[in-house]
Amino acid sequence: MTLEQLRIFVCVAEREHMTDAARTLHVTQSAVSAAIAALEARHGVRLFHRVGRGIVLTEAGSLFLAEARIILARVAAAEAMLDDLSGLKRGTLRVVASQTIAAYWLPPALAAFRARFPHLEIVLEIGNTMQVAAHVQAGQSDFGIVEGKVDNPVLAQWPIAQDRLVLVRSTPFDAQSCTAEALQKADWVMREQGSGTRSTLDECLRQSGVDSETLTEVLVLPSNESVRTAVEAGAGIAGLSSLVVAPALAAGTLYAAPLAFGPREFFGLRHKERYRSQAVEALTDFIAQYSAQQG
Repeated sequence: MTLEQLRIFVCVAEREHMTDAARTLHVTQSAVSAAIAALEARHGVRLFHRVGRGIVLTEAGSLFLAEARIILARVAAAEAMLDDLSGLKRGTLRVVASQTIAAYWLPPALAAFRARFPHLEIVLEIGNTMQVAAHVQAGQSDFGIVEGKVDNPVLAQWPIAQDRLVLVRSTPFDAQSCTAEALQKADWVMREQGSGTRSTLDECLRQSGVDSETLTEVLVLPSNESVRTAVEAGAGIAGLSSLVVAPALAAGTLYAAPLAFGPREFFGLRHKERYRSQAVEALTDFIAQYSAQQG
């Protein structure tokens, strides 16, 4: 069993797709298939069920996935410790962020950080808030940024930036369409459970006298862009980050409700007990400075 086989197995298991894993790892699909086959043959156990064109983890595969992640996390920690000896002249930073942050707020910050530290490689993963927290807890990522508070005692979290949620639809709002009663009866396009945008919107609506648990949800979609596009097509109302809807508001394809929701925080996440490399410390400090400059 090699580290490369473990990396390939974890990537396939997380995506449940050989081709996607090969693309992510920048190897051929045959190399991925061969690595999985070698693991299964050597140990005489099936790691995946082959169902049509898809694959799903067997019970053995699920148990092995947890151990493989632990091993790779320890290897990454050892590599980071050695990289520190080179004084930020090499190393890899594994960052994970929720969708709004990863797509809109974070890229300029990472570009500026990379310009200052050109020898550091940055690997960015994207998930919803719950997935980001799980990544950081498991040691799959060194640093995470989410759109709401995470209730997890093993993770340190601190505020680093803010945005606002905006209620939008494809036609202009009037005073009657913004009342609690009108919003309660409206059709809604929502993000999935576990999304920071979803949890923040639920809280904002409750504070406005709207019962978020009894809304008519015509669509529940897994990305900000799919929600925005559905609303532009007239599917209903949505609550999205001001970062997400700004271009559509400027273009006149969406209209904002005259409601003022308070700012929401973006939070940094790190594991309290895992080793923090110089590169992670440098990124943490840089993000704080960048956020302060953005005001």
